[in-house]
Amino acid sequence: MSTGSSGFEERIAAAWDTFDGHGDTEAAGAEFRALIDTVVAGLPDSSPVGPFERACAFDSTGHSDRAVPLYQEALRRGLTGYRGRRAKIQLASSLRNIGRAAEGVALLEPELTASSDELDDAVRACLALCLSSLGRDREGLSLVLGALAPHLPRYQRSMAAYARALVQPG
Repeated sequence: MSTGSSGFEERIAAAWDTFDGHGDTEAAGAEFRALIDTVVAGLPDSSPVGPFERACAFDSTGHSDRAVPLYQEALRRGLTGYRGRRAKIQLASSLRNIGRAAEGVALLEPELTASSDELDDAVRACLALCLSSLGRDREGLSLVLGALAPHLPRYQRSMAAYARALVQPG
């Protein structure tokens, strides 16, 4: 998705590159969020990227409750592609953090059959956490084992079979 602003991607990446240097205090978090606000201020008011980046900043500084409505706004405005998938993963995680894991499950289950990309394992990991928060640990473990299996140097087939066996009857 185009951001409509020349150099925006470089500026937002540079801002995120400073994140670890801001520290873990609330004041440092506020300073970082102000930096993100400054970078996204040049985007059109209707852009879905602005609320997404602001949501990420709130999420990364410990404010899942304030990130949720911003992720939702970004998706309502039509955020798609890689950022759209990231928004769904991060929104589901934030929903889980604020006690709304069922909404996270509903958001991520369709992503299991979406076009495959490098975020597939993140979808499964976040969905597994949401499922666990709902007491559905076997389903969550199945997802995690299924995601892990292809990365193992050996035992891929048996781990994939064990993952299926956790959720298949009989």
